[in-house]
This record gives sequence, C-alpha cells and structure tokens, in this order.
Amino acid sequence: MPNLPAVPDTGLRGQFRFLKRRGPWVILLAVFTGNAGIFCWWSYVSPWLSHVGGWSSGTVSLLMMLAGFGMVVGGIAGGALSDRWRHAGSAALGQFISFTGLSLVFLVPGSHLSTAILTFWVAFGLFFVSTPQQILMVEAGQGGGELIGGATIQVAFNFGNAVGSSLGGGALTLSGMNYHYPALAGAPLALVAVLLLLLYSHKLETDTDAISRLQPIEV
Repeated sequence: MPNLPAVPDTGLRGQFRFLKRRGPWVILLAVFTGNAGIFCWWSYVSPWLSHVGGWSSGTVSLLMMLAGFGMVVGGIAGGALSDRWRHAGSAALGQFISFTGLSLVFLVPGSHLSTAILTFWVAFGLFFVSTPQQILMVEAGQGGGELIGGATIQVAFNFGNAVGSSLGGGALTLSGMNYHYPALAGAPLALVAVLLLLLYSHKLETDTDAISRLQPIEV
C-alpha cells in the first residue's frame, strides 16, 4: 500500500462542507438515477428469466452466478479504465452499457441465449460504474470530506435501489405483469445518469490528470 497522507481533521461540520458545491450533487443524482433505472428491472430478474427466457426455477441460480461473474468482470474493467481516463467519462460509459442493456431487455422477445447474455450485460454495467463513481465522490470531498463522500454515494445507491424496485413493480402492475416493462421504466433513468455524468465531465471535471495516468503499451 502506498504511504498516503492522513485525511485532514476538519471537524464534523467541515466534513460536510463539500456538499455546498454543485458537483457532488450532480454525482449523487447520477448514482441515484442510474441505480433506480437498473433496479426497476433487476429487482424482478428471476421471474423475468422464467417468464421471458423460459428458464426453469432450478437453473435461475446458475444464471445468478453468471450475473455475479459479470459484476466481477465489470468492476475490474471499470477500475482499469478509471486508471487511464476521465473518471466521470468512465462512469458515463458504464451507465450507457446499462442503458443499452435495459433497452434490449424491453425490445428483444427473449430466449435462453438472449436472456443469459443480457443478464451478464446489465450486471457488468452495474459494477462497471462502481469504481469511477466512488473515486468521483472521494475527489469531490477532498479537504476533509472524503469519508462522508464515500458514505453519501452509498446512500444514493441504496435509495436508488428502493425507488427503482417500486417503479418496476408499478410498471409490472400497469402492464398486466409483462416482465419486459420494468426495463422500459428503468431505461430513461439510466439515460439521465449518462447525461448527468457527461455534463459533470464536460463542465466540472477540468483537472483530470488523464494524461499523466495514461500508460504506454508496447505491441
């Protein structure tokens, strides 16, 4: 582990000072909308696999293992890209992956193969954003609010889960239990997250040190 300087002690009030700026709120809103969009559908992924994909209840657990693998690969890929590129841009890319996955969940009729691929795809996008979004909030809280920044992003993450589940349930009810429609409800929210992160990257992520983080690759 590198020898990092200690987080400055700014007192309890000082830890929240960074929230007076607009940048952290843009990040938190992007985390909230992105997660709400994904969990509109993800909360009902098991019955979606059964009703749309035709998978038996006994094989759904195997597909959850596939989703877990997608999360691991997505987390590694998102972290690797964040080392080399803009953090908000990396997070926007991850949210766009989730947005396209949700759109395809709604549009594709569904089969064993397509539902397995889309389960991996959305799980990949869900964890792809984890590292860059966490880094963004730690950077936004520099000067004493780093720990609170890490905590607030988890609040936004979980709040998005709860709201997304409710919206997805409402979409199911209104559609007569059509398991394509939670994804339709979630896709616009995921797109909002993409736009917010692109806005943050363009307007507020001015000192990214992206050039210094580029690594030469010899072929």
